[in-house]
Amino acid sequence: MKKYSKLIIAVIIALIFIGTFVFLWQKSQPKEVVYNEFIPQQDSIQKTTIITGKIEPRNEVNIKPQISGIISELLKEPGDYVNAGDVIAKVKVIPDMAQLSSAEMRVRLADINLKQAETDFQRVENLYNQKLVSADEFDKSKMSLNQAKHERLAAQDALEVVRDGVSKSNAKASSTLIRSTISGVILDIPVKVGNSVILSNTFNDGTTIATVANMNDLIFRGNIDETEVGQLTIGMNMKITIGALQDLNFDAALEYISPKAVESNGANQFEIKAAVKLAKDGSKIRSGYSANAEIVLAKADNVLTVPESAIEFSGDSTFVYVLTGSANEKNYERRAVETGLSDGVNIEIKKGLTAKDKVRGPEIITDDKKD
Repeated sequence: MKKYSKLIIAVIIALIFIGTFVFLWQKSQPKEVVYNEFIPQQDSIQKTTIITGKIEPRNEVNIKPQISGIISELLKEPGDYVNAGDVIAKVKVIPDMAQLSSAEMRVRLADINLKQAETDFQRVENLYNQKLVSADEFDKSKMSLNQAKHERLAAQDALEVVRDGVSKSNAKASSTLIRSTISGVILDIPVKVGNSVILSNTFNDGTTIATVANMNDLIFRGNIDETEVGQLTIGMNMKITIGALQDLNFDAALEYISPKAVESNGANQFEIKAAVKLAKDGSKIRSGYSANAEIVLAKADNVLTVPESAIEFSGDSTFVYVLTGSANEKNYERRAVETGLSDGVNIEIKKGLTAKDKVRGPEIITDDKKD
């Protein structure tokens, strides 16, 4: 019995040894190299680039006060539509004490002059009624009285403007009422009730009360690399996609290419602007949306193409491997070709191939080779 057990064990060991040897021998044998094969196709190729940028109004107008003071009331909110002339805010004037004192003094002097003119006129009128003075002297006295009255009104108006920022005679054109200078949407109101504001002058830009823009006239603003800017021309069509609104695409027309480059992350880039052609639902667009612009730099229609992975690049020359053998015994001939436009996947073949040729592609990697 023991003799049979030893024999069985020996046979098992021998089988394991032989199986291992056969497996290693098979693994050591060279595998047949199999390649993808492509037939040239008639197709259209276009080279495109994606430009990142933003959507913004062509013109944003900052509304500034014509007088310094404190915001007493805000009548509009960001997002509201306003017409030119609509009141956005009201300003309460904080008068300058020196100007206020001067205006009050002018009113007092005007009162004194008016009283004196009234007294003089009454005296001359009595003498005129008694025919003791000429009509010319009477007219001069009456004129002096009218001048004194107008001076009193002017002095009072000046006082009200200094003290209140508005007078009774120019209430509609009051500088305390901050009005929009254009029709459009209010993008921002950076002030609050109680904030101090100052008017624009030589030494200060003034406080911005609101920013208003026409949201029906939008542009795309972005930067393009210097390697591609030479392929752009004014008027080229672009397709705009807004990141926050994936279901919305807009056409645009290139209208500006900066003549000067700016450095960004170590690369020279040129600013471009394109007029956005809004659709009916353009009201969904907000100022400052991030957007991508796709622009076709070059295009070739109805040309012979092959996958770019089938091309061998050697210096300035390009080659392909064309099938010359039969299905059972494949041979590939290295052939020089002239290439054209590439979109990164397919490439145009200008010379060297026909639509009947079959071109060798990359090697097919099997699971055995991966192991």
